[in-house]
Amino acid sequence: MARKGRKTEKKAGAGRVDQRSILKAFKDAGRPMRLAEVLSVLQAGKGAKRDLKDLLRDLLDQGKIIRTKGGAFGLTESMSLMTGVLEVQRSGVGFVIPEDKRRKDIFISPNDFGDAWNGDRVVCAVIPGRKGKNPEGRIVRVLDRALRKLPVRILKRLGPDMFISHPTDTKLQFNIMCDTQALDDEPQEGDIVFVLAGEKLDFKLWAGDAVEALGSEDDVAVQESLVKSLHGVPTSFPNAAVVEANALPAEPEQDDFRERVDLRDLPLVTIDGAKARDFDDAVCVRPDGQGFRLWVAIADVSHYVRPGSALDREALARGNSYYFPQSVEPMFPEALSNGLCSLNPDVNRLSMVAEMHIDRSGHVSDERFYPAVIRSHARLTYAQVHRALELKDRETRADIEDVLPMLEDAERLARILHRMRVERGTLDFDLPEPEILFNMNGETINIQRRPRTFAHQIVEEFMIAANEAVARFLERREMPCMYRIHPSPDMDKLRSVFKLLSRSDVGERIPAEASPEAVRELLNAVAGTEVEFVANRLLLRAMMQASYGPENEGHYGLASECYCHFTSPIRRYADLIVHRSLKAALGFGDVPAPKPGTLQEIGDHISGRERVAMQAEREILKRVTILFLRDKVGAEYTGVINGVADYGFWVELNEVMAEGMVRLSSLDDDYYVYLQERQEIWGERTRRRFGIGQTVRVFLRDVNLSRLEVDLELMPTRQPRKR
Repeated sequence: MARKGRKTEKKAGAGRVDQRSILKAFKDAGRPMRLAEVLSVLQAGKGAKRDLKDLLRDLLDQGKIIRTKGGAFGLTESMSLMTGVLEVQRSGVGFVIPEDKRRKDIFISPNDFGDAWNGDRVVCAVIPGRKGKNPEGRIVRVLDRALRKLPVRILKRLGPDMFISHPTDTKLQFNIMCDTQALDDEPQEGDIVFVLAGEKLDFKLWAGDAVEALGSEDDVAVQESLVKSLHGVPTSFPNAAVVEANALPAEPEQDDFRERVDLRDLPLVTIDGAKARDFDDAVCVRPDGQGFRLWVAIADVSHYVRPGSALDREALARGNSYYFPQSVEPMFPEALSNGLCSLNPDVNRLSMVAEMHIDRSGHVSDERFYPAVIRSHARLTYAQVHRALELKDRETRADIEDVLPMLEDAERLARILHRMRVERGTLDFDLPEPEILFNMNGETINIQRRPRTFAHQIVEEFMIAANEAVARFLERREMPCMYRIHPSPDMDKLRSVFKLLSRSDVGERIPAEASPEAVRELLNAVAGTEVEFVANRLLLRAMMQASYGPENEGHYGLASECYCHFTSPIRRYADLIVHRSLKAALGFGDVPAPKPGTLQEIGDHISGRERVAMQAEREILKRVTILFLRDKVGAEYTGVINGVADYGFWVELNEVMAEGMVRLSSLDDDYYVYLQERQEIWGERTRRRFGIGQTVRVFLRDVNLSRLEVDLELMPTRQPRKR
């Protein structure tokens, strides 16, 4: 890692030595050079030797040069070497993802990892002559460890204060001799501890010193800490950011209200989940002529977080908030996220408002944007709104009678907006989200489908309308904007999905030609059928990943020509940028619009952090699921096959939101073959078939937390009675 604070330019002798001049000297020489040769070429003089060593060490750390076995230095790019990040697959092989995006990924055999671990930034040498999809290489140097503190699972005692342990990252296939004398309490088998890795002792054995004990792996809180560590999720704020947050007032001050529209009498309400603690959007709807007037008020985070401040730098580094079953790592300290910038009921709050007139067909005929001061009139939950509007529960309606008429207008408008979006081609993937239920001791008691009602849809429709309106406004004004981009799906993947589903039980309903326009037709065709869930899952996998960027490329999934994220600046940095652009367009405040030249780099970074959040969320769900299923080995379930491979098939269980694998090695009634073209497994003698969308009966054979595996086995088929 490059040493912070070191100057990259030194005056020495007759010449001026800096990294640029050193790299140019190597290029001009066209060969590796020793230290004395570099001094001579640069005409730097002997007095520059120390400074030159420092600069060469920095270039080594950056991976721009490498030292040969003979002691000379050479340009990495000129020695069939390249820098990148090692990504290890579940199979054990690896790929170096080059920093130069024009290069193909480099295949790395496990024997050629050297000292590198999954996620490390490395230098690899390309091996000539490999035939295949990717060039092959070997790792010659580790530039930067992905993890300084490595979480490990204690396996077995070896002696006083010495244990054998194994990394919790399933992609790290080695053991660590763990010295635990620095811990206050001796760990037990199955405990998770953090170690600082030391020297490599053998091919698959390292030394390490334990520095922190997390606790038993059976504890969900320990698993959350583990996942945060593995994915680099920050768990504390820098002192400078905390100081800035604590210096802010507890409530908005009177001077902050100047030049803002006073909407404190408008019956704005927040609608969120029962466990939500930060409320960044409030809504209000009123009939207006031949349509409705919609107000969407969003917490004005940008008023308190100045560009370049400690709070801003940390928010950019995080990119977004990170949500776990039992905890949250917010983008801002709680003084902002749960206090000053949370639209709590019955308190004054600063906001940015999108006000729209929407006609009976769902089209926006008028839109205004302005800073305001608001006062939320109620903190409502989705369940509460569902009971009041859809179930007509008298008690609930009485509890919220002050805002009930407004909510009924909101429901009518939301249904109009939803119908309009469906007609224009928006995609609505009907994939249930898991909800983890805990008892008072923090133990998982169930993993079920999260209830979703039209109350959720009300908020979603209004947020989409506001996001589109702000994006259109900024585009018209030619202001810098961080757009939310979602490209059309990968056509090869899409054709495969259409072809696969055409062989299912609803094959006659599947459109003949695969195209982005036909995706909605396919979703309608499978709605209400047994393959609906699988079809939605397969189509979602064929979609391109949404991202952030400064160029408007449209949003395929929403069938929106112009879209951005405006509605959650507490938990997404992209929204904070959009707020700053909006204020600059309105001429409000003294914060300039974001510089267009920096938006692409910021967009790439926060898109990457979003992917980290998604990966961490998936992993903690898998870990909690395995903990939940540990005492259910042998239980019977029904499920649907949602994926097929040459070694088995995956089954999504119906009774609990979990997925497991039936391995071909467990099928002993026949020899089975995998038909990749059909994505099916067939028995050679019985012609027994297993394919996507098929319902099967299974039992839970085993779970393995260290490998993150859920093993299922088919229930035996009943033999007919002999007469």
